[in-house]
Amino acid sequence: MNRNFAKIFYTDMKVVVGLSGGVDSSVAAHLLQQQGHEVIALFMRNWNDASVTLEDECPWIEDSNDALLVAQKLGIPFQVIDMSELYKERIVDYMFNEYKNGRTPNPDVLCNREVKFDVFMKTALSLGAEKVATGHYAQVNSSFDENGKEIFHLLAGKDDNKDQSYFLCQLNQEQLSKSLFPIGAITKPEVREIAKRLNLATAEKKDSQGLCFIGKVSLPTFLQQQLKPKEGEIVEIFKDFEHYHQEKPEFSSKLEELEFLSDKINYKKSDGKVIGKHQGAHYFTIGQSKGLGIGGHKESCFMISRDMKENLIFVGEGRNFPGLFRKALKIENTDVHWVREDLKLKKGESLEILARIRYRQPLEKATLYQFEEGLFIEFENPQSAIAEGQFAAWYLEDELLGSGVIS
Repeated sequence: MNRNFAKIFYTDMKVVVGLSGGVDSSVAAHLLQQQGHEVIALFMRNWNDASVTLEDECPWIEDSNDALLVAQKLGIPFQVIDMSELYKERIVDYMFNEYKNGRTPNPDVLCNREVKFDVFMKTALSLGAEKVATGHYAQVNSSFDENGKEIFHLLAGKDDNKDQSYFLCQLNQEQLSKSLFPIGAITKPEVREIAKRLNLATAEKKDSQGLCFIGKVSLPTFLQQQLKPKEGEIVEIFKDFEHYHQEKPEFSSKLEELEFLSDKINYKKSDGKVIGKHQGAHYFTIGQSKGLGIGGHKESCFMISRDMKENLIFVGEGRNFPGLFRKALKIENTDVHWVREDLKLKKGESLEILARIRYRQPLEKATLYQFEEGLFIEFENPQSAIAEGQFAAWYLEDELLGSGVIS
């Protein structure tokens, strides 16, 4: 793979920065000014309902005030745009639907694809901006192919602890061509240092927790708005469960092996022992141990599966419980997204890659296989808590090539 791409340097452009009220986007705006750009700050108001946030706070008001103070300090125009209707429709409704169907969504990935780098970007470009910048720890570079076509590369941020390329895994070439990530080449401590030196209001502000742009939300509280509590049973599966000790069958093809390795076990109540109650299988996710209310075990119990029809949760004791691990996953062809369309696999092709199935997970060695039946990722080592609905992203070295929804 040709990796001789150059870092993109632009000067004297009109750039809209998504100022979120945090330290990262504040410093991004300052760096753009330093590079000689005309900078305009837009704050996205994405949520209006304070009834589901914790501590009776209304985070967007505080965040928009902080963003305004930063814009004033830097001397750049500032505007609030209300995107709460769109956010509810494209992100929140999607979340409810996914949890209701027993899948685990990633609203941050969707927020970037559907809101920040779609409608927000179009709004920014309509104001005459040439580029849109955010405070993501990621980098974008470009190279030219043999036909002279510019290809954009989404790279990991320099700070390994903060790399956010995973959250941008659904962006396309068009979106990357208009994107700037000014802090991608520096570390979080350096960002804090710059903010302190400039005496910005956000210099000491903690990083936001919780759902993208909503704030510190209790997930069950949030989900209870639409998904009503429904009492069900918690079933413990034990290490001697026969399925864990079956011999691996002989396979007639690689496809057959991958189908087997990526297939999830459909547990039944009779496979284990009822050890407790829960208030709704839709409130929990694979790999979860907190909030299950299970006592009397040496180690924590982890959710390994759920039966939405019967409203059952299946758990196993210990983080090394065999039911937590799988060696492969499948992505339906309709859910496969290539950031680098020029590297898209054809049917029957494979590619050695690095992959992750959640943010902050270290990259794992794996192989991609493209078949007519779907795209498979086979890991060198079995992976814990592969959850349907989450995004798997794949890389070559530090470049993110594509992603897809785990089926």
